[in-house]
Amino acid sequence: MNKFTEKVFYILTWIFQGSNYLSPFGYGVMHRMHHAFADTENDPHSPKYDETIWKMMWKTKTIYSDIANKRIPLETRFTEGVPDWQAFDKFARSWPSRLFWGLSYFTVYLIFANVWWLWILLPIQFLMSPVHGAIINWFAHKYGYRNFTVGDTSKNFLPVDFLMMGESYHNNHHKYGSRANFGGIRWHEIDPTYLVIKLLDKLNIVQIVKQNQVRLERSVRKAA
Repeated sequence: MNKFTEKVFYILTWIFQGSNYLSPFGYGVMHRMHHAFADTENDPHSPKYDETIWKMMWKTKTIYSDIANKRIPLETRFTEGVPDWQAFDKFARSWPSRLFWGLSYFTVYLIFANVWWLWILLPIQFLMSPVHGAIINWFAHKYGYRNFTVGDTSKNFLPVDFLMMGESYHNNHHKYGSRANFGGIRWHEIDPTYLVIKLLDKLNIVQIVKQNQVRLERSVRKAA
């Protein structure tokens, strides 16, 4: 996407993630590192090297913070082309921003939560990013099925991904890391996010890298 659209998506990320805002730069770099070092000692999050899910997620948080705050040296292969709007990131990840969203959620619950058990959802809403990370980085490396033999423990956690918008097809993603469509290997693997990406591509808001995508689709069809 162009630089203007990139900034629009930064702002939309802050609005829709709210108190769970993750820096696109910090997340993007960490994600590249995960693929480069999957299930090795240098992996930012691997169940293979952490005894508990809590220890793994704390390690993930620490590494993510170091990347987002640029406290550690980073290889060019991990940073090249990754969106980086430092001024907005600093604001969106600040405690005033997170407190603003937290108070907003609390107010909505105060007005509309007319039964006590709805309040159980509030702390989950505060922690949606760690919950998401735990599902993919822990459970999708321990449970599920595999379409491909790869050099790590990635698995497709859900046969029909109603929960993670296609991201639980983790084994597919680790096999074809540059492919926009995480699903599509088996008939029941539908990636809803890819459908959104295709729509945005048709509207010329984003551009799928056509040459790579065609090559990858051919490779996938051959593998299937």
